[in-house]
Amino acid sequence: MPFDKTKPIAIGSDHAGFAYKQELVEWLTEKGWQVLDKGVGENRSVDYPDYAHPVADSVENGSAVFGILLCGSGNGVNMTANKHRGIRSALCWNSDVVRLVRLHNDANVLCLPARFIALELAKQLVELFIDTPFEGGRHAKRVEKITC
Repeated sequence: MPFDKTKPIAIGSDHAGFAYKQELVEWLTEKGWQVLDKGVGENRSVDYPDYAHPVADSVENGSAVFGILLCGSGNGVNMTANKHRGIRSALCWNSDVVRLVRLHNDANVLCLPARFIALELAKQLVELFIDTPFEGGRHAKRVEKITC
């Protein structure tokens, strides 16, 4: 397992991802993870950056081992998180993409498009994200070149 289970996972969503976020928090807790729920706390229309920034901050400052963000398409939260130094956020919708963003890009924030994938697939993608280590090697020098 590439992630330290002694540190919590930060998770956040806008209104479109709220239901999945709630389910994922419960599911991850049952699996023994600590979870930092950065909101939204109820199903109401909100601005996704207000929830993506706190998740990215938690990963950036080391208080979370990695982050999960959800919105309708996954794009808004992904773009927001990637504005943070040291964040490698990845929009994922299938297992091949998840596997590659971990193996080759050392992604540390997983963004999911709640309107386009089923909840069970979201859980599978989170599990694969957790279980897939960064390959390092030739990919490490590329990852080092990402931050401006």
